[in-house]
Amino acid sequence: MASNAPAPIALRRTRLTAALAGLVFAFAAMLAAGQTVTAASAQEAEDDGGFVTHKLALQVSDNDEAAMRSALDIAANVSRFYTAKAEEVEIRIVVYGPGIDMLRPERTPVMDRLTSFDQSMPNVGFVACGNTLDSLEQAEGERPEIVSFAEEVEAGVAELIRLDETGYTMVKP
Repeated sequence: MASNAPAPIALRRTRLTAALAGLVFAFAAMLAAGQTVTAASAQEAEDDGGFVTHKLALQVSDNDEAAMRSALDIAANVSRFYTAKAEEVEIRIVVYGPGIDMLRPERTPVMDRLTSFDQSMPNVGFVACGNTLDSLEQAEGERPEIVSFAEEVEAGVAELIRLDETGYTMVKP
């Protein structure tokens, strides 16, 4: 006849020890998998000659001169930092909403700096939100002009998401 009595203490300890051993094994397997990924990443960098391209996306969504200047300052500082270390860096400044004035030649308070970036920092790109430009076109009766060196994308926020998914670090000054 089966007994409903609790298992002896020795049996409980055996079960507990087995459960703990299983947890330790699972944890060790997870650590080993992480080290494999790290080793694979290191191997990829070595295969590329040891070079890694750093990626930065800056968001400008406010019509605020200080925010615009801050984005440009950050881009310049990061570019200089990695250039001095002989490392590559790609920087995208994504502009949407009220921040679009940053790229409108007749409205931007930073035109001189934009021109300077275009001429001297090929690793910095400017991206304008097409949705914002569409809205302004409806409101103003004509499509706003943006600086010639800016790329227009369909949606600025979607572009930030895409950049994030491809390894860019996001910063909103």
